[in-house]
Amino acid sequence: MPSISIRNVSYIYNEGLPFEKRALDDVSLDIGEGEFIALVGHTGSGKSTLVQHLNGLMEPTEGEIFYDGVDYRKKGNIATLRQKVGLVFQYPEYQLFEETIAKDIAYGPKNLGLSDEEVEERVRRAMGKVGLDYDEKGEQSPFALSGGQKRRVAIAGILAMEPEVLVLDEPTAGLDPRGSREILEEIRGIFESTGTTIVLVSHSMEEVARLASRVIVMDRGRVHMDGTPREIFAREKELRAIGLGVPQVRRTMTDLVEKGFDIKEDCITVDEAFDALKTWWEGRRA
Repeated sequence: MPSISIRNVSYIYNEGLPFEKRALDDVSLDIGEGEFIALVGHTGSGKSTLVQHLNGLMEPTEGEIFYDGVDYRKKGNIATLRQKVGLVFQYPEYQLFEETIAKDIAYGPKNLGLSDEEVEERVRRAMGKVGLDYDEKGEQSPFALSGGQKRRVAIAGILAMEPEVLVLDEPTAGLDPRGSREILEEIRGIFESTGTTIVLVSHSMEEVARLASRVIVMDRGRVHMDGTPREIFAREKELRAIGLGVPQVRRTMTDLVEKGFDIKEDCITVDEAFDALKTWWEGRRA
């Protein structure tokens, strides 16, 4: 059973005004329980608008969105929906405001009316999921941390709400390569250890190939493609036509095949390419 069902959803900015823009156009898709989905598309394709609909932050101009078969918007219970679907914006560290890391992460759970003991336990669990030690870091100021660690604190604040679906809009934006890698490994760890459904908005095809089990490609407010990473990246010409690309390793393997190398062409990660080249080299030696 899908966690989220989107049915014929459209969203129009500035409806009825001269600058009216249809950001989403009759979008229908299902997000299944326990999936790791990457949402990709060029700037203005509708990615961020779509994910802000998933937890009720934005309401569709047309269409319906169901969570486990319930339209919380119609039931007037958006607060419940936001507990179930956690949304992490780009640069979420800009929203940090408490004097200590633990207090900042505890803000959401406290608003649920939980006991102090349960709030502390949730904060401990959330910090552990993003690689921060409660006893070591809990009383530190979040503003004394590096950019990557601030991002972890912000993500932990959402995790402390214990959502069933975690939506991350460009979670590595603005980070250096090391910080990006660390954040992505924590996200992968959350998925593997908890089975939380994850929707990751990303511009990096390398990230998508390495992490996601399903890719949804947006273009001009519509779902343009939907499939596994291997299926999507096999359609390189179509991707380039809408301003996207494929992982560099996929392009490199194609170039080698075109130069006459008898190797597997559809590798989409560095590990796959390494194995393919190792097999080719061992065959040559034999």
